[in-house]
Amino acid sequence: MGLFGGKKDNSSTTTLTRELPAVDGWQAGTWTIDATHSEVSFTVRHMGISKVRGRFGEVSGEIVTSDALGESTVTAEIDVTSVTTFNEARDGHLKTGDFFEVETHPKATFRSTGIRHDGDDYVIDGELTLKGVTQPVTLVTEVAGLGPDAYGGTRIGFSAKGTVNRRDFGLSFDARLDNGGLVVAEKVDLQLDVEAVLSA
Repeated sequence: MGLFGGKKDNSSTTTLTRELPAVDGWQAGTWTIDATHSEVSFTVRHMGISKVRGRFGEVSGEIVTSDALGESTVTAEIDVTSVTTFNEARDGHLKTGDFFEVETHPKATFRSTGIRHDGDDYVIDGELTLKGVTQPVTLVTEVAGLGPDAYGGTRIGFSAKGTVNRRDFGLSFDARLDNGGLVVAEKVDLQLDVEAVLSA
């Protein structure tokens, strides 16, 4: 069975087609991510008692929409050197080999491998490459809106959430508390808020 194509009914030659629910105003085209109005952020638990939040200040990429939503694609590039948690010392540590090692790996990339529907959610399956390591990532996605902007163009916006394990990407910082717990948790929650402009 394909991801979006149907499965074959064993009792006949009929192919059952499973389509994704329509999005109001949906149209095919190529959309450029508006970095000024887009954000990739993350949250990670600190010492098991609080959370540290950060963001990447620079993201670029392209969304190619098809008449069939499930055949659309997303590609994005994140400037990892733009990471900020609004603490200079912590940001400096994040850029070292304990975490992102930005001198060697200044960019992270994402490319979608499929779009599907799960219950009430749209789900983007893809591959995230960070610190030279590529791993599968699943993003639960909501289309926030699609329509004309104030400048004569057309825009689309969506929000997406996912979770990764930092060790899967070689972010191996392993400082421990006296009770054995991690200073920085392995699980990292991702939040994307993206706005893109339809190319003329």
